[in-house]
Amino acid sequence: MADLTIFSAPKPFTNPQIALIQRNAIRSWLNIGPQVEVLLIGEEAGLADAAAELGVKHISGVARTPGGTPLVSSMFDLARRNSSSPLLACVNADILLMPDFVQGALDAARQARRFLIVGQRWDLNVLEPLDFSPGWPERLRERAHSQGKLHRASGSDYFIFPRDCFVDMPPFAIGRAGWDNWMIYAGRRNGWPVIDATPSIEVVHQNHDYSHLPGGQPHYRHAETFENIRLAGGRRAIFELQDVNRRLVAGRLKPVRWSWKKFWREVEIFPLITLKSYTLGQVFFALFHPEKAYREFRQSQKKK
Repeated sequence: MADLTIFSAPKPFTNPQIALIQRNAIRSWLNIGPQVEVLLIGEEAGLADAAAELGVKHISGVARTPGGTPLVSSMFDLARRNSSSPLLACVNADILLMPDFVQGALDAARQARRFLIVGQRWDLNVLEPLDFSPGWPERLRERAHSQGKLHRASGSDYFIFPRDCFVDMPPFAIGRAGWDNWMIYAGRRNGWPVIDATPSIEVVHQNHDYSHLPGGQPHYRHAETFENIRLAGGRRAIFELQDVNRRLVAGRLKPVRWSWKKFWREVEIFPLITLKSYTLGQVFFALFHPEKAYREFRQSQKKK
């Protein structure tokens, strides 16, 4: 039995650059250790053929939004029903992984029963099929550090968690903003260790354009992103990496580093994650960010 199941809903393989990026990513997942299995979910063009070519399990039947975008909740359910590993990892299909991904997951599982692991990524231009001969993790890491850039601490492109976590989630659209932020929010609200593994797990995002999206626009400008935010409960549920409460360092879960900024952020989100009151969360947000709160209020009035 695998220790970790990696699952993803790749984009169609019709765009040559997207197809190359996704094949690179999936090959990296298959090369990070024998204790990993990979599931590719969806019916996108070329996906079944790519899964057969790469020797991984293809799962169809994912539920979709009215616009045809796979639902994250359905992906999570299909991953559970088609795997038996104690740990699951939802990973974007443009993300290259290295063996430290598995080690980080196992390290966290030894120290907590329920948890969520997230982290920053390295952005890198990749225009060619990657070589996965011996020594490839070291070569990839050196290339990412010398040619790439560490992405700012905003959302996350991967989520590692025990299989009994996130069993009941809203019907978010994959590939749109909001749902990844909700994962961090939900983990904190449930009182789990929400772990920033950036010091221990390095992942590489292969840069691409947005031609695969309607109008070629970034995902955060699409209607399904606004629906994701609504399903999450509203803007106060949009948490980022600054909102974690643990770090994974040298195999150990450690408290986050405190600063005045972190202290006041924890005060701000206290009503949301401890009192579980969205109304009080709105009040605290207005106290901490009066100008932003006023702009949001004006925008809401215009929509009415």
